[in-house]
Amino acid sequence: MISFLFRTLTYLASAAIGLIVADLVLEDFQIQWDKWWGFVVCIVIFAILQSVLSPWVAKLADRYAPVLMGGIGIFSTLIALVVVVLLPIGGLRITGAAGWIIGAVIVWIVTALCSVLLPLIFLKRKVKERRSS
Repeated sequence: MISFLFRTLTYLASAAIGLIVADLVLEDFQIQWDKWWGFVVCIVIFAILQSVLSPWVAKLADRYAPVLMGGIGIFSTLIALVVVVLLPIGGLRITGAAGWIIGAVIVWIVTALCSVLLPLIFLKRKVKERRSS
């Protein structure tokens, strides 16, 4: 149960970092900070959609278009972004083709990197704590 909670928190943090980096880098990708609660809901919904969509999109691509198997993460990220932006909760706004395409790539890359690096950082810290005690 603790490992599930740790993985969930790590994935939520990586989704938040990915969305924030895209907001900082792209003009067309905007977090609406005045609706911070909407952004928090966006993070949760985005993370849930990503975890559900990735295997589903992979299954579809494997069956109908095996050439697309390498881009599964980007496709599922783009679909999750579309859903989150279309929800009437506010918090995230994407305009223009560059915001959608480059934004999806940035969020995908940063989320993937954070999903690998964040657990390593926390595990390394935990190991140091155990060694010192």
